[in-house]
Amino acid sequence: MITFRNLRNYWIPGTVTIVLGCSSDAFAQVRYQVTDLGGLNDWNLACAMSLNNKGWTEIMAGELDPLSNSTTAPLVKGRAVVDVDGLKIDVGTLGGKNTWMNWGQINDRGETVGFSETSVPDPNGEDFCGFGTKLTCRPFLWHNGYLSSLPMLGGNNGAASGINIHRQIAGYAQTNVTDSGCPPYQTTLGVLWDNGKAEPLRPVAGDPDSAAYGINNEGEVVGYSGTCSSAYHAILWRNGTAISLPNLGVEGAVAFFINDRSEIAGQVASADGKTAYAALWKDGKITNLRTLPGDAAALATGINNYGQVVGSTIDSNGDWSHGFIWENGEMKDLNTMFPASSNLYITMANEINDQGQVSGMATVLSGPHAGEIHALVATPVKECDGPSVADVARALPKITLPANVGNQILRRIGVGRSAR
Repeated sequence: MITFRNLRNYWIPGTVTIVLGCSSDAFAQVRYQVTDLGGLNDWNLACAMSLNNKGWTEIMAGELDPLSNSTTAPLVKGRAVVDVDGLKIDVGTLGGKNTWMNWGQINDRGETVGFSETSVPDPNGEDFCGFGTKLTCRPFLWHNGYLSSLPMLGGNNGAASGINIHRQIAGYAQTNVTDSGCPPYQTTLGVLWDNGKAEPLRPVAGDPDSAAYGINNEGEVVGYSGTCSSAYHAILWRNGTAISLPNLGVEGAVAFFINDRSEIAGQVASADGKTAYAALWKDGKITNLRTLPGDAAALATGINNYGQVVGSTIDSNGDWSHGFIWENGEMKDLNTMFPASSNLYITMANEINDQGQVSGMATVLSGPHAGEIHALVATPVKECDGPSVADVARALPKITLPANVGNQILRRIGVGRSAR
C-alpha cells in the first residue's frame, strides 16, 4: 500500500490579497490573485479544502502538538471552519472537542459536511476521528448555522464527505458487523444520505468495505471499494449501483470528485504498482495525468464543470510537493502562475470552482513567518508576465510535518496492492 504524508508547520491568522499591476511593456497572461485565508484562534495549521461557486470556503484549522518532535506527533485540536467573504465561522462539534473533514464540499447554499467527535468513548477503543481521544466519531451536516448528526448504519463511527445543491450527502459509516481484516473494528460502507435516510453504497463483489467522497448535482457518487486499509477500485455509484472505473492494469484506485458532466478526478496505481498518479475518468475511459517532473506521485481531488482538474503532487519522501492544474492536456505547476510577490509556495490544490478559483494551502517562503502553512484561495486574473513564485524558489521548500497529519486528510485512502 502506498501511503502519503505531510502538510507543514505553523499558522498565523490574517488575510492578505496579493495583486500585481502590469507595466505597459509587460505581456498579460493568466496568473492568479492569491488571497491568504486566516485560521482559527492562534492555532498553527490551516488548509482550504473546498470552495463553492461564490468563493466561500471550507477550511480545516488545527493545531499540532507544539512540544513534540516525534514523527508521530498528533493533532491536538481540529475544527471545520466556513469562510464567507472573510467572515470565519467555527461550525462547532457534536459534544466532543474536535471536528474535521475529508476533501469535503461546501455547496452554493453554504452548507457543508464533515465528521465530529462526540462525548461518548468508542466501545472498541478505535480512534476514528484521529485526535487520540478514542471518542466516537459521527458524520455531520452544517445547515443554517446549526450542526446536526446524520443517521448511521448501525455501527459506532462515520464521516460525511460531500454535499450537493439538493442537500444529498456522500460519506461512509460503520455497520454492526466486525471487520475480519481489522478486528475488533467494524466494517465500513459508503453512504448516500437523502431526505434524512442513510442508504448504504455497497462495494463491488469480493470487497468488504467501501467509502464515498464526492457527489454531483445529479446525485452521482464516487469513492472506492476495497478493505479497511486499501482502496482497490475507484467506484461510481449511479442509482445506488456500484460501477468499477478502469485502472492501469493493477488494483489500486480511488475517485475523489465528480462534476455535473460525470467527469471524475482521482488517483490510480501505476502499471508497475510502485506509485500512484493523478487520474481523470471521462466517458468510461481513464486518462493518466501522471505527476510533475521531479515528483514521485500525484492525486487529483477537484474538477469543475469546464473540465479543469486540480490536485497535488508528492515527492520521493512522501511529502506534499506542488499544487497543480491540468487543462488542455497539460499539467502545470501552479507556482509558475503565482506572482513572486505572493510569497506563497502552493503545496496542495484541493478543489476548483466554475470561476476557476482554487482552494489549497501553501508554505510561506520568506519573512518573519517563513515555513508556516497558510490556507489560500487563488483567483485567475490577467496579470504581468513577470517573475513567479517558482522563479524565486528554485528549490522546493523543505517541510517536515508529522506523518499522521497527512493521514488526517488521506483518511482511509490506501492506494492499493497489485495483487491480493
